[in-house]
Amino acid sequence: MPRLESVASACFRIPLPFVLSDSTHGDITHFELVTARLRDSDGVEGLGYTYTVGAGGLAIHALIERYLAPLLAGADPTLTEALWQRMWWALHYGGRGGPTVLAISAVDIALWDMAAKRANQPLWRHLGGHDPRVPCYAGGIDLQLPLDRLLAQSDEFRAQGFRAIKMKVGRDHLHEDVARVAAMRRHLGDDFPLMADANMRWTADQAIRAARALGEHGLVWLEEPTIPDDVAGHARIVREGGHPIAAGENLRTLWEFKQLIAVGGVTFPEPDVSNCGGVTAFMKICRLAEAFNLPVTSHGVHDLTVHLLAAVPNRSYLEIHGFGLDRFLAEELRMEDGMAIAPERPGHGVALDEARLAPHRI
Repeated sequence: MPRLESVASACFRIPLPFVLSDSTHGDITHFELVTARLRDSDGVEGLGYTYTVGAGGLAIHALIERYLAPLLAGADPTLTEALWQRMWWALHYGGRGGPTVLAISAVDIALWDMAAKRANQPLWRHLGGHDPRVPCYAGGIDLQLPLDRLLAQSDEFRAQGFRAIKMKVGRDHLHEDVARVAAMRRHLGDDFPLMADANMRWTADQAIRAARALGEHGLVWLEEPTIPDDVAGHARIVREGGHPIAAGENLRTLWEFKQLIAVGGVTFPEPDVSNCGGVTAFMKICRLAEAFNLPVTSHGVHDLTVHLLAAVPNRSYLEIHGFGLDRFLAEELRMEDGMAIAPERPGHGVALDEARLAPHRI
């Protein structure tokens, strides 16, 4: 049986092409990319990665290099579930969330990349396979864009082939958000799928008022209306706001998703494979949502996540995230008429351009 011979990590600080903004993080000028590269005794290699919005990347890198690498040395890489449990319990006391789970996520993604390569299958088929064509939307990070630029951005998204768009809300005054959403709705037309993301800006009471105020504009969902820790508040927002709610990008475990779903606090569970525990945890969250008859959406790392949503029957939209790695990929994600197409290359098929990344290594 194969044995893991190498587990290596690197951290990069990557400038964004232009400044992005939301209600919680303010102006975002760069993001951090943390990679995990694995190789086994048969020469099979796997790539995993995670990211931050600018802080914490070196902590994740250190967890992989100093703790997970020696923990996994010589292990059988085909035992993905066993290795996930080993990593989880080894790091559990030091932090059952935060950088710990991001580090586990990166390594777990690499293990699944190896598993699919070993089977000579694309990851979405290796996970069971459902439909390689996944509806997707453009995730705008655009809270501070002037209105004319916001509308122009939506035209650019549509010219790129998107058939759904998400915008940011959470400005200082609710009437500003309502006016911007109304303008987008007029610009896009009544039937164009439009989402809005508040990035945890409001209290539960404020979110209920916002959901009611935005209700007439036919949003597919209102995303992250309040902090992820307020599970009871989420349930109130769904119940009293009368609006579908997406949430989960800041939940870090299967069990946190279970708590939010079980109380009726989310309509569209939204895991991020790079911070919820990797492919192993993401697929369990999808099955949990399916048991509650809920559609799943996603957050971040769309080049990986297209495989996961292509493997489940209850997928809704794939987010094409603003922190795209397009500049550093050997092959970009293919889109056709608003659908992202899961590739047929063995593994997840993501290959990073090391030469272009190198200047950004920390």
